Amino acid sequence: MPQPLWIADADSLERLLDRVAQAPAYAIDTEFHREKTYFPHLALVQIASADEVAVVDPLAVDPAPLRRLLESDALAVLHAAEQDLEVLRLACGAEPRRMFDTQVAAAFLGMGFASLARLVEKVVGKTLPKGDRLTDWTRRPLDEGQVAYAASDVEYLLAIEAALRARAEESGVLAWVDEECERLRRKPSGPGEPETAWWRIKGSRSLRGKTRGVAQEVAAWRERAAQARDIPPRFVLSDLALAGIVHRPPSTVEQLREVRGLDGRAMRDGTAAAIVAAAQAGTALAPEQLRLPPAGESVDEGRGSRTALALALVAQIADERGIEPTLLANRTDVQLLASGRTTGRLSSGWRGEIVGDALRRLFDGELALTGSKDGGARLVELSPAR
Repeated sequence: MPQPLWIADADSLERLLDRVAQAPAYAIDTEFHREKTYFPHLALVQIASADEVAVVDPLAVDPAPLRRLLESDALAVLHAAEQDLEVLRLACGAEPRRMFDTQVAAAFLGMGFASLARLVEKVVGKTLPKGDRLTDWTRRPLDEGQVAYAASDVEYLLAIEAALRARAEESGVLAWVDEECERLRRKPSGPGEPETAWWRIKGSRSLRGKTRGVAQEVAAWRERAAQARDIPPRFVLSDLALAGIVHRPPSTVEQLREVRGLDGRAMRDGTAAAIVAAAQAGTALAPEQLRLPPAGESVDEGRGSRTALALALVAQIADERGIEPTLLANRTDVQLLASGRTTGRLSSGWRGEIVGDALRRLFDGELALTGSKDGGARLVELSPAR
C-alpha cells in the first residue's frame, strides 16, 4: 500500500468516492469521541480499496457525500462495526448497503471476538503499528505517525475478509456469518426512547411499585436534557442522585436539596423544579404507562437451575461448532425462549437452527443433558413416558 491519502477538501473526497465506489469491496472505519458528549463526534473516516488507503478529515470537509459510497453496490468491510454504524448514520444519514464484519466472522471460526490486531497477526501475518489509544483525534494537525496508525485500521481488512470468507465457506458457516452481519447492519442504533432509559439504572430490575414510575420519569427527563445539551446524562444528574430520587421522591425543591450526590448544576436555571416535577409525575404514573424491560416480569428469572442447564447446553454446542458462546446465545435469549416467547433471537435463523430447537426440547423434557467421559456434555434422547 502507498502512503495514506489525507482528504481534507470536497473535490478530493469526490474523486476518492468515484474510485472506491466502483470497487467490489472497500474497508471503512471511524475515529470518534463521545466521552464528554451525548452523541459521538466524528473525527476521522478511514477508507481502503484494493490499492489505496485514505483518511478523510470530517472537520475540514462535509462527510455527507460518503453516503454515495455506503449506498453503492460495493461490499463494506468493517471490524466490530456496531459503533461505526451509529457514527456513520449520524454523519451521513446512511449505513452500508452490504456489510461484512470481520469480528463476527472470526467468532464463527473459533477465534472468539478477536481484536483487529490479533486478526491481522493471525490471518495476514503482519503486526499493526503501536499508537496511543488515547490520541485526541480532533486535534489538528495530526502527525504522520498518527495518520499511519489510523490508516492501519483499514489497511488489512480486505485481505482478512477474503481469508475469513474462504474459511467460513469451507466450514459451512458462511450463510450464518452473512445472516448475522445483516442482522447487525439492520440493528437500530443511537438513542432509544427516553422512557426506557431507566432500564440501564443499576438495580432497576429490583424496583417495585411506584419507584418504577419515578425511575422511568426522572431518567427520561435526564435523557432528554442530555440530548438537548449534547452532554452525557451523568453530567445532567449523577447516577447516585438519580438513585436517591427514585427511592425517596422529593415533592419540593427543599427536599431535593437533601438528596445525596446532587451537585449545584441540578439546582440552577429551573432544573431543580423540573426534577421535582418529573419525580411527582412518576409517583402518579398509571401502571399501563410503565415501560417494562423486554424480559420484564413475564420471564421467570427465578428458575435459575433451568437457565443454568440451558446455558450449559449453549456452551456445549458452541464448543462443538467452534462458535463464540455469547454470539450463539446469552442469558436473556435463553430466558425469553424458556418463557414461551416466539420472537427472540433463538426462535428463527441460524440460532434457531443450531440451538433453539434443542433448547425447546430440553425445556419440554424430550432431551436430557448429561456428562461425558471426555469432560464435556452430551444430549440424550428421553423415551416418552408410557
